[in-house]
Amino acid sequence: MAFALAAVAFAPGLALGSFLNVVAARVPQRRSIVRPPSACLSCAEEIRWYDNVPLVSYALLRGRCRHCGVRIPLVYPAVELLTAVLIAGCVFAFGLKLEAAIAAFFCAVLVAISAIDLEHRIIPNRIVLPATAVVLVANTLRDPSPKWLLAGLGASGFLLAAALVYPAGMGMGDVKLALLMGVALGPSVAVALMAGMLASMVPSLVLFARHGMKARKMGIPFGPFLAIGSVVALFWGQALLDAYLSTLH
Repeated sequence: MAFALAAVAFAPGLALGSFLNVVAARVPQRRSIVRPPSACLSCAEEIRWYDNVPLVSYALLRGRCRHCGVRIPLVYPAVELLTAVLIAGCVFAFGLKLEAAIAAFFCAVLVAISAIDLEHRIIPNRIVLPATAVVLVANTLRDPSPKWLLAGLGASGFLLAAALVYPAGMGMGDVKLALLMGVALGPSVAVALMAGMLASMVPSLVLFARHGMKARKMGIPFGPFLAIGSVVALFWGQALLDAYLSTLH
C-alpha cells in the first residue's frame, strides 16, 4: 500500500519539480514566479505546454529548445526527477499524514535552495525565512514541543559560530538554512549537520588533490551539502542517532 501511494505521488512531484525550476530561475532575479509564462532563456520564445511536460519534453526535444536549438541545462530535468523521488519517498516513509506533507514541503525547499546556491552562491531570504516559519508552526501543531525551536536555534548557532571563526568558508545563508533544518528535523538535525559536513569533504579533497594549496581559495557552495545531510536525517536520522547514543552506554 505504501509503495502504491508513493507511486501515485511521483507524478505530482514531477510537476512540483517543474515549478521549482521556475522558482530557482526567477527568485534570485527578484522576478515574479507567476508571470510571465516560462520562456527560453536564449531566444525568449514562450514555452508551450507540450514542451513543458516534466522529463518527457526534455527527452523528446533531446535537451534542446524547439525554436533556437540551444541546449537546455541538465539541471532542469534533474530538479524535476529529484523532487519527484523525494516527494514519493516522503509519502512512502510517513504515509498520508501531516508529517509527510511537512517533510515534502521541506524537501521541495531544499531542492530549490540547492539549485539556487549552486548557480548563484546565495540562499535567498525570500525562501528560507518564510519556509522556516511555516515548518516551525506545522511541526509544533503536529507535535507540541519546544524541541523544534531549540533544535533550530542550536543548529543555526553552531554554524554562526563557524561563520564568525571562518567567514570565508561559511555564509549567513547557511546559518539561516540551519535554522530551517533544525525546526524541520528536531534533534536529528545533529545528524544532518554531520552528514552535510562529511559530504562536503569529498569535493574539497578532490580540489585539494588537483590544485594543492590553491584549493583553499576555491569556495564551493555549502547549501547543497546541508541539503544532502537533511535528507539523510529526515529518513534515517533517528535510527542513526539512536545507534550512536547506544554506543555511549
